[in-house]
Parts: sequence; structure tokens; C-alpha cells
Amino acid sequence: MTETDGIGAMWRHKRVLAASLIGTAVEFYDFYIYATAASLIFPALFFPSSSPTAQLMASYGSLALAFLARPLGAAIFGHYGDRIGRKATLVISLMLMGGSTLAIGFLPTYAQIGWWAPLILCLLRFGQGLGLGGEWGGAALLAVENAPPGWRARFGMFPQLGAPVGFIAANGLFLLLGLVLSDADFFAWGWRLPFLGSAVLVVLGLWIRLKLTETPEFAAAKAEAPPPAVPLATLLSTHLGAAIAGTFAVVCCFAIYYIATAFALGYGTTALKIDREIFLAIQLGAILFMALSIVLAGWWADRTSPTRVLSWGCVGTVAMGLVFGPAMGTGALLPLFLILSLALFLMGFVYGPLGAYLPALFPVQLRYTGASFSFNLGGIIGGALAPIVATWLIAMQGVALVGLYMSAAAAISLAGLWWTSRHA
Repeated sequence: MTETDGIGAMWRHKRVLAASLIGTAVEFYDFYIYATAASLIFPALFFPSSSPTAQLMASYGSLALAFLARPLGAAIFGHYGDRIGRKATLVISLMLMGGSTLAIGFLPTYAQIGWWAPLILCLLRFGQGLGLGGEWGGAALLAVENAPPGWRARFGMFPQLGAPVGFIAANGLFLLLGLVLSDADFFAWGWRLPFLGSAVLVVLGLWIRLKLTETPEFAAAKAEAPPPAVPLATLLSTHLGAAIAGTFAVVCCFAIYYIATAFALGYGTTALKIDREIFLAIQLGAILFMALSIVLAGWWADRTSPTRVLSWGCVGTVAMGLVFGPAMGTGALLPLFLILSLALFLMGFVYGPLGAYLPALFPVQLRYTGASFSFNLGGIIGGALAPIVATWLIAMQGVALVGLYMSAAAAISLAGLWWTSRHA
């Protein structure tokens, strides 16, 4: 390789990593501004009043709706991603996801248009989920299929770094708005600004992605043999076991994320009566531990294996889940910060290696479908029901049992990891 070739490869890698990072940053920004609004704002503005708990449960139901749409998005975008290519599919998924988020920022409330408000909100949430269904898998493949030898896990961790980046942008903006606006202005119009601001991130993501070329591995596989006519059908007939195991392996990371973020925010600001800005600041500090552990997990996975790192992360989560509920129940700021930091630190180890782990379960021409389908089905089990089940557990038994949801999710993920380690 000449010096010119080396410089060209370096710049190509930087563009690829930036494109995979910005896409998942937009994904988590969009997803988390909705999760934050679903905890703080949407219950009162978009759902008819009966009781605060019923409003919150209805709002969390709309949050879960996107998880149900994600497997459909995975099937649609996976189909075209495996047949046409990664680049074009990622551009379309980003536009659908960003457009749905932007439209929420213009949506009238229940007081203005009645039942049309929650109905349209749910349709836009479904659109978010549809676009998101094709986003993560394509971003992961964009990274790992361009990785040099021995760097797949470290390249594959870049889409995962989009999670803390998007979270910090979302929570930071809500925190800033809460500091500069009165509660009346925040509920009247201030909450719309984060949704409108998504357009800036989407334009940046499109500008980067339109400059990309197709991944070398996909181009080589397509030149060698035509892609399957229906990738999902081929996946289910020839790699069903891997798809199920991959789905189980993903459950833990979603459970941690939505318990430690969406549920914790709703519980902390309502049941514990902690000031919204204080709790957002606690979560912003805790998410930095997740960013750190994602980087550590990528480095560790390249030196051992993604399966080993994911397994140890799940073992740690089983133990953490036992103390999560009691720590939350204290209502004291220091224990809250420590337990949220520990939960999100462990999430880095059950999330960071997924970019290398899931694509390796499937052949190149089924990877987009396989990785996307497993990731998004795991999201339903681990993430869609997490805030709802946690709220129900509190109503039935108190906060002490909430962490057991994460322990159970980690046990499910360990089962999936065990299967793939036996059949690799």
C-alpha cells in the first residue's frame, strides 16, 4: 500500500465512523427526547385526565409502540439493505426517523384537537420506530464491514457511542430549557424545541452519509452471488436459531437503558419529588460512565471476544439488579447517582460489543436483516415493556422489585450468549 492509499483509507474510515456515530446519535436523541417527554410532558398534554398513574401508563404505552414498529422496519430496511446496499437504505431510514420526530414538534395537544392528538402522536411514534428499525443494523454494518483486521469490535462500538451522545444532547437540551423557561412556558411551547432541533442532526447525518460508498464486504458478496430474493424468508429458514439467540442476547441492554433513564426519570420526579433539573443533571453525569464502558468493552472484545464481554456484563447486571430498587427507594441523591452510574456502566458492556457480535452471526447477504431483526425484537422484550412493568411493580409491591426486571433480562441474554458460544 502506498502512502496515498494509506491516507485515503484513513479518511474513508473517519467518514464511515462519523456516519455510523451520527446516525445512532440521532436515533437515541430522537428516542430519548420522546422518552423524556413521555415521562414529564405527554401524560398531561396528550392523554385525557383520569389519574396521574393512568396518564403515565398511557404515555408509556405510546413509548412502547415504536418498539413494536421496529421489527417491521427491520424487515423492510433489512430487505433492501441486503439486496440493494447499506448506504441508500441508511439514508432513507434517517429521513423517516427524523421527519417523524420533527412532526411531533408541531402536533396540537389533547386540549386543542381532542382524541386526534394521541392518535396522531401514536402514528408518528410508529413512524419513528419504523425508521429506527433499519437504523442500528445498517450503522453497525457500515462500521464493521469497513473495519481493518483485528478492529471489528472497536469499529463496531461507534454506533453504540451514539447512545450517550444522543442522550447527552437530549437531556442537556431539556435541562437547559428547564433552567431558562418557566414551567408554564416549558409546558406551553418549550418542550417542542428538542423535537424541532432534531432537523439539524438529521441534515448533518444526511450530509455525511451521502458522501459514502458501499461497504467492501457487501460489494464483494454481491459480485460473487446474487442476493436472496426475500432475505427475511431465507433468514428464518436457514438461520432461525442464530436470530433467536441474537434476540435474547440484546434484551439486557434495552432493559437497563429504559429502567435507568425513562423509568427512573418518571419515578424520581413524581414519587420521589426530586426537582426535574436536578434529576436530569444526575442522569447526565451517570451516562458518562456508559460512554467510558462502551470504549472499554470495544477494546476488550477485540482482545478476547464480543461474547465473553457481553457475558460478563450480564453477570454484573444480575447482581446490580438486586440492589437497584432499594437504592432508588432511598430517595437520596448520592445513592441515586451511584446506582444509575453503575447500571449505565454495566450497560456499556452488554451494549458496546453488539456491533461486532450480531453481524458475525449471519452471512454477509443476510446481515442487515439478521442483525436488525434480532436487535429490534430484543428491544421489544427488554425495552418496550420496561417502564410499564416497572410502574406496575411499584403499584403492586413497591420499588424494591424494579431491579429484578434487569436481573431477569440479563439471565435471558446469558441464555442467548450461551447458545451462540456452543454453535459458533
